[in-house]
Amino acid sequence: MAQSTPKGFRLHIGLFGRRNVGKSSLLNALTRQSVSIVSDVAGTTTDPVEKPMEMLPIGPVLFIDTAGIDDVGALGDQRVERTRAVFDRTDVAVLVADGREWGSFEESLLTEWAEREIPALVALNKCDLGEPDSALIAELDRRSIRHVATVAAEGRGILDVREALVRLAPEEFINAPAIVGDLVPPGELAMLVVPIDLEAPKGRLILPQVQTIRDLLDNDAYSIVVKERELRDALDRLKRPPALVITDSQAFLKVAGDTPPDVPLTSFSILFARNKGNLPEMVRGAVAIDSLRTGDRVLVAEACTHHPIGEDIGRVKIPRWLTQYVGGKLEFDFTQGRDYPDDISPYRLVIHCGACMWNRREMLSRILRCRKAGVPITNYGLTIAWSLGIFERALQPFPAALEAFREAQRK
Repeated sequence: MAQSTPKGFRLHIGLFGRRNVGKSSLLNALTRQSVSIVSDVAGTTTDPVEKPMEMLPIGPVLFIDTAGIDDVGALGDQRVERTRAVFDRTDVAVLVADGREWGSFEESLLTEWAEREIPALVALNKCDLGEPDSALIAELDRRSIRHVATVAAEGRGILDVREALVRLAPEEFINAPAIVGDLVPPGELAMLVVPIDLEAPKGRLILPQVQTIRDLLDNDAYSIVVKERELRDALDRLKRPPALVITDSQAFLKVAGDTPPDVPLTSFSILFARNKGNLPEMVRGAVAIDSLRTGDRVLVAEACTHHPIGEDIGRVKIPRWLTQYVGGKLEFDFTQGRDYPDDISPYRLVIHCGACMWNRREMLSRILRCRKAGVPITNYGLTIAWSLGIFERALQPFPAALEAFREAQRK
């Protein structure tokens, strides 16, 4: 069902604009439901409102209705801050505007989206009250910015909005990068190593494991799922070696010891560093681990908001392994969900989870923020592989990432 599709697999479409220009009316018209409260009172929408749906021919999407970007006052500033935070996860931005009242608010949004390389659509709403300024239309055309005329409250122009959204959907979403299908040819086998420990959800597998299995099935490959202590016996029973062994990063060392050197090996976390982010960039970030010194600050960022357990991978195990590797005490800070420091410059390294619950745009936004601040970023699986001394082994399936590692070493 469309409603069960994880958010990370949905095209995120953000609706932005001034107060009372009809953003909520547009969302209700697009979804054919009363998702957002509509009122003539400016500022009715306070927090971002999310609505998942299936929009053909794109597929699963997530609409995000936001507070007016021109909100004022102390509370208004907080609303605007939450609205701007939605930029980080927006794949396509819709600027809802009154074509007769175009100004600096609208231009500032288009400028920022252009800098972020977020495709944008301008919905010139309330056209029943007056035609948009002809000079504005000419300027949007000159800049090749898509625009449509709408009367959202009456449903007019909604089909044009849908068509424009289809055309603006990023190619990477329409042709989403494989998780592992390009690494395991059709008819070949992947061995998945899945420890069952305190962090394994009772009665099910974690999302990256499920998504990897589905990706293999979609690409006509086979998979065998084993726990780490059964890996060696499972490999001995095969008539020919698997095309790839994929392990939970926490079992990296044992799995590396039990997997023959000529069999490619990596982890679920590293696969998602490629699928959700930029693997070469995160590989370069991992090289910075060797530059860490006693007293340096490290930020560990977890996309999920699960309750940490006693031996939590991000809060306990990675800090312990890194401390042992560096040989001195490091200062660790931790964030969950969308909580993230405005200023990351004090950190010598950011270590992120695989972001399996997020869309790729949001993870790329965090990578970009780190790059702008001059702070290296890597992820859990790469950090673990580095600290355990099996980094190159874990990168063997990814020639471009391996070359990025060797180039970073040379520099």
